Amino acid sequence: MPHDSDDHTHAHSVLPSDATLRVKAIETLLISKGLIDPAALDAIVDTYQNKIGPKNGAMVVARAWSDSAFYDTLFYDTTETVADMGFYGRQGEHIMALQNTDEIHNIVVCTLCSCYPWPLLGIPPSWYKSDAYRARAVREPRKVLAEFGVTLPSETSVRVWDSTAELRYFVIPQRPKGTEGWSEKRLAALVTRDSMIGTGFPKDAQ
Repeated sequence: MPHDSDDHTHAHSVLPSDATLRVKAIETLLISKGLIDPAALDAIVDTYQNKIGPKNGAMVVARAWSDSAFYDTLFYDTTETVADMGFYGRQGEHIMALQNTDEIHNIVVCTLCSCYPWPLLGIPPSWYKSDAYRARAVREPRKVLAEFGVTLPSETSVRVWDSTAELRYFVIPQRPKGTEGWSEKRLAALVTRDSMIGTGFPKDAQ
């Protein structure tokens, strides 16, 4: 939150954004006309924010790290493989997994809007939908990554993947060192949402 000695300016700085206000106005109008049920809407938001979130994706990554047969199947047909785990539905009809290695680091963006694999990662973060990220991730990916705290060796290539309504991308980050023999549940706890977008790394082994 910006700090400003001017009370008037400070008061405006805590107001929701124009986009948020427009969404709220539309929601209020639809509720008043009886076109949507607010309880059902809250349930949908809660499901994607708290029950799904990035947890499903973390389970996929953990299995890919620990099961070589699953890993091969995942990269052969990501959509079908994650659907077999129960992760499918709206915004997840067509998904492709990307592999991060020492040689290649993948980062995902949607330059047209905010296409995102909801069944795996939940609701996209606000920065993913911002004009700045959508434009700069393509033009200057290394600078964007550095702002997220991701510094890569010069010999590592950065590949930017543009998600669309037809195909959404999902990053399998590199497995943290020192996790040999870990269970999938323990591995999943290391996987972060940003690491599956490419703007972050998994947590270090503790």
